[in-house]
Amino acid sequence: MLDLISIGDVTEDVFIQVDELSMLCPHGKQGCLLCMKFADKIAAKRVDKLVGGNAGNVAIGGSRLGLHSALFSVVGDDEQGRLIYRSLQKDKVSTAYFSVQSGGKTNYSVVINYQAERTILVHHEPRRYPPLRLAPCRAVYFTSMGAGSERLHRPLLSYVRKHHPFFAFNPGTHQLKSGLPKLKPLLRASDAVFLNMEEAQLLLSTQKTDFPFLLRKLKATGTKIAVITDGPAGSYASDGSSCWYCPIYDVPIVERTGCGDSYATGFLAALSYGHDIPEAMRWGTLNAASVIQQIGPQAGLMRLGKLRKILRANPGFAARTASQARESRTKYRPRKFRTL
Repeated sequence: MLDLISIGDVTEDVFIQVDELSMLCPHGKQGCLLCMKFADKIAAKRVDKLVGGNAGNVAIGGSRLGLHSALFSVVGDDEQGRLIYRSLQKDKVSTAYFSVQSGGKTNYSVVINYQAERTILVHHEPRRYPPLRLAPCRAVYFTSMGAGSERLHRPLLSYVRKHHPFFAFNPGTHQLKSGLPKLKPLLRASDAVFLNMEEAQLLLSTQKTDFPFLLRKLKATGTKIAVITDGPAGSYASDGSSCWYCPIYDVPIVERTGCGDSYATGFLAALSYGHDIPEAMRWGTLNAASVIQQIGPQAGLMRLGKLRKILRANPGFAARTASQARESRTKYRPRKFRTL
């Protein structure tokens, strides 16, 4: 039996590091604008062509953490699609649910890397998603998909009700824009929902940044575990009875793409090995810290042995309860990554 089936779109990502830009923040750190001179020619310091997409990142990350994983996705009949297929084979991800759309093209993203933060231009090709016919598995991760993926919602919910996998949901941009009412059936059926702060605000139609409030609102949608990440400020999780905060590790940041996917992967892997939510937050944080030290969402995804060694080497690094979290934001300082 598979440990994990990841469902979502995959892409070819072109990472462009550009230094000759400027940033304008008229309303503080929220809502900054990346600025370039119109009709100008701007030098790119570095260009990398890599494989990406939330679902693929989680499938590959899960495999590296010892889970027997598979990917349900569709690519175009092109070299980019074949590259993604080979990358899955290399990382021992099952391609039983991986299909090629004849005459179609693979999704494409351009990632502008400026000051270690990414701005992403995303192009989704029109997709004819195949029927969702999955064998029983232990966990399902449903994430970013384009137009037409709505037809998968009903069979996915039927599958969850019939086979009872651990169902994790990380809605992408297209799904979030469809609105909370359309996503409520998926949220109610979920065992865990993963969002960053901006995504949580969009889904819940609020501008509040108070994490206990956001977690309560997200829990109220019906999910069993609500998880909200906030980049360098750490992550929060709640199961309704307890709320935890986990700070980050202080590591050199090269590029942040895939940070959320790697966090969710580590979190799910920890749960699959029988750990509790605070320990799952440690796993997610470590995996994310490894990813942001390299360009792209997959190069830094950790192997299980290395992750466990770093966990043992850092016993003092832990998630804290909500009451401790309020003090942690001011008194706790991110720890340096102690490696072996």
